Amino acid sequence: MMNTDKIFAEAIASEYAPKDTSKVVALKKLDWKAKRTAIIFAYSFGIGMTLVLGVGMCLSMQVIGGDYILMTGAGILLGILGIVGVGLNYPIYKKLLRSGKEKYAFEIMQLAREISESAE
Repeated sequence: MMNTDKIFAEAIASEYAPKDTSKVVALKKLDWKAKRTAIIFAYSFGIGMTLVLGVGMCLSMQVIGGDYILMTGAGILLGILGIVGVGLNYPIYKKLLRSGKEKYAFEIMQLAREISESAE
């Protein structure tokens, strides 16, 4: 059985250890490259769909757009579109993250192996 306290302590200590080696920096850059597309998409799409949902709510409750039945209908449709978009954001994020990790997996694993072998 592994000592989880020891693993936790090593994980915390590794965050504070000086990381000036070029391999560690390269590994962090590769990790960011693998995740960048998914993260940027998730934030952008999530914010956009939240705004669409909010505008739809405002139109349907007649806060904006006046007292027209057409605006209420448009607000309901925009609200539904926003809800669907917000709901789809996470599955799309996971798919983009998986593809980004698959794209850089070999390089990351190779570099991580080199770093761990040189640390021993």
